[in-house]
Amino acid sequence: MDALAQFIVAGLKNGSIYALVALGFTIVFASTGAINFAQGEFYMLGGMFGVWFTSLGLPLPAAVLLAVIATAAVGALFELLAIRPLGDADPLRIIIITIGGSVLMRQVAFHAFGPDELPLPTFTEGPSIRLLGAAIERQTLWIWGATLLAVVLLAGLYRMTMLGRAMRATSQRRDAARLVGVDVRSMVTVSFALAAALGALAGLVVAPLTQTAFDVGAGIGVKGFAAAILGGLGNPIAAVGGGLVLGLLESLAAGYLDPTYKDAVALVVLLVVLFVRPHGLFGGSGREKL
Repeated sequence: MDALAQFIVAGLKNGSIYALVALGFTIVFASTGAINFAQGEFYMLGGMFGVWFTSLGLPLPAAVLLAVIATAAVGALFELLAIRPLGDADPLRIIIITIGGSVLMRQVAFHAFGPDELPLPTFTEGPSIRLLGAAIERQTLWIWGATLLAVVLLAGLYRMTMLGRAMRATSQRRDAARLVGVDVRSMVTVSFALAAALGALAGLVVAPLTQTAFDVGAGIGVKGFAAAILGGLGNPIAAVGGGLVLGLLESLAAGYLDPTYKDAVALVVLLVVLFVRPHGLFGGSGREKL
């Protein structure tokens, strides 16, 4: 039972990271109808910016905040320079551009930060906490807290603010949103910035446990995309559920089968869901779900 509890803790920890990345996929999909395959690079940039700002002597809280802001700015700039000129292009063209953008960001990070893995200080010092036979690292609590905070703030944004309502209108019907005065182009830019901020937050809270490097984005991007598909694209709550389920499946497979199967779980789950239930486990998929 102690081993099972430890596997569940590990699965929920990884699943929370996948959920944050999956939220970014969902937000961009809702506003554009396309998959942003640069989302994993926003995760990488969050950790890299955090390490860089701490190396300048900034306190860790300030470094984390500035890293999220800087990555959000990169996301907005990416949309302005690479996505907006396409206009109302076919989503396939947008997908191809995001793939190219991810390669470019990875190479820029390689030359700017170097090839080595870089550490970020833990947010809270101290020994692990024992609960029901499982050891929970203090940084894991920050990961769970960041995921919960992101979900609550997103729900508040969409339900209680004019900006959120404008984003929802854009996700449901762009032409109708234009007719009622919504600046659709600006909403797409905000979506990319918000998705980048969520990716950066994920990269920051996990970096103290795993360190970060210029090439960590590709792998987490695949996991986040699989989580978004598993839950149901277009539905933020479903994306979070998909991330948690994927994290648990990976952890249980690594614990009870073989650790070498851990990274294959995401691809297997992705293929199975696409064939059996293309709209995800938690309801329909669609841009109107925001």
